[in-house]
Amino acid sequence: MASLARGAGPARGGGSRLPRVPARRMLEILQATYPEARTALDFRTPFELLVATILSAQCTDRLVNTVTPGLFAAYPDAARMAAASPEDLEPLINRCGLYRNKAKHLAAAARALVLRHGGAVPRTMAELLDLPGVGRKTANCVLANAFAVPGIAVDTHVFRVANRLGLASGATPAQVEAQLQRRCPRRAWADLHHQLIWHGRLVCHARRPDCGGCPLRHLCPEGRRRLREAPAEPGARGPARRRAGPAGTA
Repeated sequence: MASLARGAGPARGGGSRLPRVPARRMLEILQATYPEARTALDFRTPFELLVATILSAQCTDRLVNTVTPGLFAAYPDAARMAAASPEDLEPLINRCGLYRNKAKHLAAAARALVLRHGGAVPRTMAELLDLPGVGRKTANCVLANAFAVPGIAVDTHVFRVANRLGLASGATPAQVEAQLQRRCPRRAWADLHHQLIWHGRLVCHARRPDCGGCPLRHLCPEGRRRLREAPAEPGARGPARRRAGPAGTA
């Protein structure tokens, strides 16, 4: 994935034609539905957020939040963690998936922070991507949530929901990120990331999305298709004939 020298910056690979959907109205509804959306990871410092985000790969945020208090009690900053070996970290994070690889990444990233950045978490995409275990999703999460740098981190929820809504049509996270950046104003990037995640967790589930209860169902091409194809319940009658006039309008 491409990186830029300053800030989150635009992703590459979003050049394909975007579906025709009322993006502005969708953003308004997402904002109204999830006005308090924020990261579910608990953190107090940029270093804690970096560590928690690395741990969250293929692991729920709720589980990560049960692991990090003990980890940060033992290793509260990059200098302390840089002195640890992966074997020291493993017992503290072994409830997370892929914990052995994550322990290696955490130890190596902490050492890189100490050697290259004086123990501080850098504030640019390029420098974050240079850390072991950090990809563009993790870098965007840190930049947006720790430093208020606009960015859209594309996890499984964002990827799925953005494609279903027609806000993107990407085959890879990089393509979806670039397309969302093209589609949405920069000031909305960080909030949109959280809103799409919340929508994916609460409504637009991977296997059985609640299209009938979705506030975007009248705008979402995937939702309209699913509702048209949904089988009628046994004994259910067809739609009642509506009277003309305001009372019968959709």
